[in-house]
Amino acid sequence: MTHEQKDLPKLAKPALRALAGAGISKLDDLAKYREEEVMELHGMGPKAMAVLQQAMEENSVPFLK
Repeated sequence: MTHEQKDLPKLAKPALRALAGAGISKLDDLAKYREEEVMELHGMGPKAMAVLQQAMEENSVPFLK
C-alpha cells in the first residue's frame, strides 16, 4: 500500500520560501523536523505555524520528537 503525500496548506509566500529553502515541499516532509526547528526558519511566523499545525493534525502527520 502506498502512502500519498499531501501538499502543504496555503501559506504566505515568505513561509513557503522558508520551507522550500529547508527542502520541505510536502506535509509529510515536516515529520523529519522538530517543531522548534521549523519555527526558527526565517519567514515562518505564528500564523503560518498555526496553519501547518492544523494541517498536520488533520492528516496525522507528527513533528519529530
